[in-house]
Amino acid sequence: MLDTRELEALGIGRGERAYVDLSPAELVEHAIRRGEAQLTSDGALTATTGQYTGRSPKDKFVVQRAGSPYEIFWGKINQPISPEHYQGLKRKVMTYLAEHEHFVFNGFAGADPKYRMPLRVVSEYAWHSLFVHQLFLRPTLEELRDHVPEFTILSAPSIHADPAEDGTNSETFVVLDFEEGVILIGGTEYAGEMKKSIFTVLNTRLPYQDVLPMHCSANIGEQGDVALFFGLSGTGKTTLSADPSRRLIGDDEHGWTDRGVFNFEGGCYAKCINLSQAAEPQIWDAIRFGAVLENVVVEEGTRAPDYASQKYTENTRAAYPVEFIPNAVIPGVGGQPTTILFLTADATGVLPPISRLDEAQAMYHFLAGYTSKLAGTERGVTEPSPTFSTCFGEPFWTLAPTVYARMLGERIARHNVQVFLVNTGWTGGPYGEGKRMNLAYTRTMVQAAIAGKLRDVSYEEHPVFGIAMPTSCPGVPSEVLNPRNTWQDKERYDVQAKALAEKFQENAKRFDLDPEVAAAGPKISG
Repeated sequence: MLDTRELEALGIGRGERAYVDLSPAELVEHAIRRGEAQLTSDGALTATTGQYTGRSPKDKFVVQRAGSPYEIFWGKINQPISPEHYQGLKRKVMTYLAEHEHFVFNGFAGADPKYRMPLRVVSEYAWHSLFVHQLFLRPTLEELRDHVPEFTILSAPSIHADPAEDGTNSETFVVLDFEEGVILIGGTEYAGEMKKSIFTVLNTRLPYQDVLPMHCSANIGEQGDVALFFGLSGTGKTTLSADPSRRLIGDDEHGWTDRGVFNFEGGCYAKCINLSQAAEPQIWDAIRFGAVLENVVVEEGTRAPDYASQKYTENTRAAYPVEFIPNAVIPGVGGQPTTILFLTADATGVLPPISRLDEAQAMYHFLAGYTSKLAGTERGVTEPSPTFSTCFGEPFWTLAPTVYARMLGERIARHNVQVFLVNTGWTGGPYGEGKRMNLAYTRTMVQAAIAGKLRDVSYEEHPVFGIAMPTSCPGVPSEVLNPRNTWQDKERYDVQAKALAEKFQENAKRFDLDPEVAAAGPKISG
């Protein structure tokens, strides 16, 4: 754990340059005073993030130390950095924060008190402090008196690394040290790096406590039925879980224990490109005073947000407390899940809009984590790119993928959970030719699956992927349920399906799959 005396000796978190545990109103005032952001006509604070409008995964590192209790799965995702390089970067960040105004937030990650992690965020920017205040769990005054952080984020975007000196890949760095309990962030103003760094920490620690960390949203019905929505950024986790007929547990990150599920966070981080009140009323209404907008264009004069504009990025974002959603569950805990939905934005237009998976297929598709990287969510991604992201969140896992897959499989079997694969991507053709799935249809199919309305309908087997496609769904035209029917050129669809299946098979070679799970993958004939 970081020795806080080291911070105090430099005046970090104390003295005239430090602003500690300010309210949202105070942070808004400071952000405007410092020229970091401005208010919109709806009262939200809006800021731009400069060069980096998404995460920078190639600049993320884990300090490699002998004797660590954690078995890190080293590779292109979990890149090692030496303790010496870490210490050099830490000195740069701490010196900078000590010499400049900085903002301190103390809070928690994890709504279940048994597993929650005390944390601290020291940030260069006031709007970053507002961001973490709204995204993480906010302590009471009584809890603050005894607050001892187990992890501390030190964020100084103005500090740039020297790759030759600091052992990084560029001027940007996100460095996690599990021994000291420190995360260093520099060279990027993208606030999502802070959120995802804490998620990475929990993904490392919680499996050792028999808790499955999950990149998913969760909601709960009137009968206590919990649904989980797995998927990468842009696949619809936030949108589909924000259902007026159900209560929201959380929109992005959860743990699954022997008691049920719990939200890691106290807020939501929604994509808001092309946001409309008609299509996503809960998110629309949550963007008000206290909310933070990232890279959203604001009209001059009126300061009205222009959600259709991609001037800065397609990855425009809104961050707000979960209680801004009127039917949110506070605290964010629920019972055992009854339904799991794997969300994929299939840019090839091959996968069905919804299909049912048996247990082996669920394990196969969880490990595959097939989706498309959508524009803006990562540095350099400008259009949908088919990819496999293990466990629907490969950039955030630090242990071997089979650790998480085994834990999920055990829970699916133990609680008899029904699992569906939902394509929120393209239909009628690939990206550039087909069209994005109709959101209203997707909502209707998801609601039907959760309500059990797809249990007794007839199914047909996809000839390549072997997954079960419903032939009917209340409120959805039957012709859209089989993706081949939506293509004008049926033979071209068959070619595209075979090509995608080959990508699945090649990806599966990365894993030592059990025979039953391996057999649940797609099959190519002829």
